[in-house]
Amino acid sequence: MYPIYRECPVFQNEALTLRLIDKADAHELMVCYGDAAAVPFFNGDNCAKGAEGFFCADERQMENMIRLWQQSYKTRQFVRMTIRRRADANAVGTVEMFNRGAWPHYGVHGILRVDLAPGWEDEETVGSVLALANEHFYREFGVESILTKAPAQAQARRAALKAAGYVPAEHFSLPDYYIREDE
Repeated sequence: MYPIYRECPVFQNEALTLRLIDKADAHELMVCYGDAAAVPFFNGDNCAKGAEGFFCADERQMENMIRLWQQSYKTRQFVRMTIRRRADANAVGTVEMFNRGAWPHYGVHGILRVDLAPGWEDEETVGSVLALANEHFYREFGVESILTKAPAQAQARRAALKAAGYVPAEHFSLPDYYIREDE
């Protein structure tokens, strides 16, 4: 199995910390999942309720979602991590990653989902998340490439993806995906 499922490390750079999501994060994550303006930026592809299913009207719903994400980690489906700013330790969103296996055109690849509070959907924050993913996730998840979604309205995200070496995934079955191969 992939290293990250044996023990989930904490990843840090100058701007952010990524660590396994915890029930105690529920209150702070409402800034992201309790804001309807954030929903269009979420990647709900292949999720039962789509991106709208990630909206939480209250903390109880957020806690339930966190429980589901924790269970998915235990069963090695995916890893959901809280994104915290290093400057003040506040949570600004989450990142999810999983190994999707081998597929034509992409080899063994992972899907990266990045959910940010609207005030943090900017090039700098997305770029910091991508820097951590690019540094650690290929090895931790055993993938050759990472795909992530950036819908048309996510112009800052698309700019950050381009700066981090991602290019449009021309052969992927879903729209608005970008890919970066391991170096």
